[in-house]
Amino acid sequence: MNLSERVIAIKSGGEMASAVVWRLHHARMRRIVILETPHPLAVRRTVSFCEAVHDGDCMVEDVRGVRVDGPEQIEAVWAAGDVPVLIDPAWKSLEAIRPDVLIDAIIAKRNLGTRMTDAPLVIGMGPGFTAGRDAHLVVETNRGHNLGRIITAGKAAPNTGIPGTIGGFSKERVLRAPVPGKLIWDCRLGDLVEKGQVLGHVAGSPVTAEIPGLLRGQIRPNGHVPQGLKLGDIDPRGDLSFLHTISDKGRALGGAVLECVMRVYN
Repeated sequence: MNLSERVIAIKSGGEMASAVVWRLHHARMRRIVILETPHPLAVRRTVSFCEAVHDGDCMVEDVRGVRVDGPEQIEAVWAAGDVPVLIDPAWKSLEAIRPDVLIDAIIAKRNLGTRMTDAPLVIGMGPGFTAGRDAHLVVETNRGHNLGRIITAGKAAPNTGIPGTIGGFSKERVLRAPVPGKLIWDCRLGDLVEKGQVLGHVAGSPVTAEIPGLLRGQIRPNGHVPQGLKLGDIDPRGDLSFLHTISDKGRALGGAVLECVMRVYN
C-alpha cells in the first residue's frame, strides 16, 4: 500500500493535535480523520481543527477541517482535500474506520483508554503512555531538550504543571478560572491587553491579566468551567501574526509524529 493511502485517525482536534494533522497533511498523507468530543474546549481556537465541531468547518493555516456526522461521510471530505472532524468521544467509529495509524493526541497527562491493539501503529503523545505497553511509540511533549523525542521503550516525562516560557513569562501568561461557574468574556481573541486588565468573569469573579500582550488563546464563553481550568493564553510578544499560526512546539511535535509514521511505513 502506498504511504499516502494509509488511514490515520487522531484523537483530539486541539492545538497540538491540529499541528500534527497539519504536518501530516502537508507530507501528502491525506486520509486523516479527527475524533473529537461534542464540546471541545480549545484555548488556541484559531489553530485548532476542533472548531469545526462548533462552526461546521474551520481553517488551520491553509488546511480546512470539516465536521462530518458519520464515517460514511469521510471519503467525500478526503476527496475534496480536506480533513474530516467526527464527533466520537468514545471512539466507536474506529471499528469502521480501521486506521493504519492511531495517534492519541489528547495530551490529558494520562491514558484515557488507548490500547496498542487499536491499530497496527499506535502513537501516544505525552505522559500516561508506555512504549511497548499502551502504544508502539511515544512522543515526548514536555518542552526542553527532549521535546519531540521518539520513545521506543519506556515513558514520556511526567507532567510538570509548569507552562512553557514565552518572552520570559511562564505561569503568568496563562489565564485560569478563579472559581467554578459560568464564564463570560469582556474581551475578544486577538485583543492586545494590559497588565491588571479584567478580561472576563467566572461566576462574578474577575479573570485578570498578569502581564501585557496578545490574547492568543481564549476558550469559548458562556459555558460552566471548573476552578483552575485553563481559560486563555497571553503572548507577551504581542505579534498579531502569531494568532493564526502554529507554535514552535506544535511544529516540533508534528515533525516527531511524521517521523514515527515514516519509521514504520516508509
